[in-house]
Amino acid sequence: MIQRIRALSAMTMALALSIPQGAPPAAAAAAETAEVPDRTVADAIGLLEVWIGEQLSYHGVPGLSIAVVHDQELVWSEGYGFCDLETKAPAARETPYRIGSISKVFTSTAILQLRDRGKLRLDDPVADYLPWFGLESDFPGAPEITIRHLLTHTAGLPREGAFPYWTTHDFPTRDELKAAVTGQAAVFAPEVTYKYSNLGMAMLGEVVAAASEMDYADYVEKHLFGPLGMSASAVFPNGELLAKLATPYMIRLPDGSRNVHNYYSTRALAPAAEIVSTVVDLAKFAALHLHDGSSAAAEAILKAATAREMQRPHWVYPGWNGGRGLGFGISRRSDKTVVSHGGWIGGNRAHLLLVPSEKIAVVAMTNADDAAPHTFSFEAYDVLGPAIAKAVGSKPAAETFDPSWERFVGVYTDPWGWKEEVRVLDGKLIMYSYSYPPDEDADGGVTPLTHVEGNAFKRPGGELVVFELAEDGTVARLKKRYEYLQPVDR
Repeated sequence: MIQRIRALSAMTMALALSIPQGAPPAAAAAAETAEVPDRTVADAIGLLEVWIGEQLSYHGVPGLSIAVVHDQELVWSEGYGFCDLETKAPAARETPYRIGSISKVFTSTAILQLRDRGKLRLDDPVADYLPWFGLESDFPGAPEITIRHLLTHTAGLPREGAFPYWTTHDFPTRDELKAAVTGQAAVFAPEVTYKYSNLGMAMLGEVVAAASEMDYADYVEKHLFGPLGMSASAVFPNGELLAKLATPYMIRLPDGSRNVHNYYSTRALAPAAEIVSTVVDLAKFAALHLHDGSSAAAEAILKAATAREMQRPHWVYPGWNGGRGLGFGISRRSDKTVVSHGGWIGGNRAHLLLVPSEKIAVVAMTNADDAAPHTFSFEAYDVLGPAIAKAVGSKPAAETFDPSWERFVGVYTDPWGWKEEVRVLDGKLIMYSYSYPPDEDADGGVTPLTHVEGNAFKRPGGELVVFELAEDGTVARLKKRYEYLQPVDR
């Protein structure tokens, strides 16, 4: 267990460090209530916050909610910007968003639960459960479409049902979709290529209903949301939950304004796109996919072996640059295997990232069509992953930080508005340089400072940074090379 300490944020919006006391306990594998763990992790969070603030401001992203999980523990969750630009209501970690295609991972998890309970087999033909299922095909001798094909998007199905619903936002009912499927034609024979299909995932939702003898939404709420304590999540949100949703914005117009999307239900396409959740709730779901089998309660929801099965390649792209698991996309990033899924629907964009080898997951949700939540989730992993690894390591870090240096922490500016922020990171002082446009990576603006003597530090290039003190011991100004910067709000 990571040692927990309280840490203060340097940002205007203070960090909320634990799940609200009124949140329902999860029966298993759900992220536990946790304060920000370890000073090393807290410092990394502080750096990440500065970078997030720059990104939201420069790119005009209305709001962001984000959460990081290590194993079964919620390490950090917070909201930034606004869930509504008109009222200036802040985005929070409790803010619900539509998660779009991350709904597919819930549908896939439901299928694997039913497989483990003997209700179906992955290589069964879909028609065994949906007698009405069948497409026109110009591929004689092709194998029957199986559940596994739908899970890996290798069934050769069209991407969508035969309706213009992404134009009209008027989605078919289940009966309408069933009637239309038989008139559609397969695009490829099964097992020829990967072709992403919302239609295929809708069919998996019908398989869940047929195999469980329950409505799809009822099944997900009873067998996933309920056991995990995901009380702020729903397949089809009611009026109360709809009223709490982050306002969904279209792309930013030339004058900087944004139009608002109207909410629309995806009806029969719900297994592919409909779910509403929060980062705290989705963190519980992510934790389920990271558990190691030591918890009997977690095993009762989803076996650890099954989670691993979902996260390994079942279809490899021709270029060997990634592949498909069962419901997940799989790729290699640096020397690590990354398991993920994105979501985008009507002014809501979200990203679920798992790094199973390190038991780390990140959830990011935004409320704009032109936001890029994966940039925040990957950066959160890049910044916090090493800090978490250090915090849980067996060897304690050597103590190099002098507590008296805390008085140097703060924002400094020159007469022309260029800013530097002195922070603590990994037990040392650093300078973070604000850039325009912002650096793509949070550590791109970081310059480590090495203590020389007294109030003098050295930059990597050998140049000095000296904190000149006033009579009361506070910093009067910062001298960098031959330039001076004044402290802000001190």
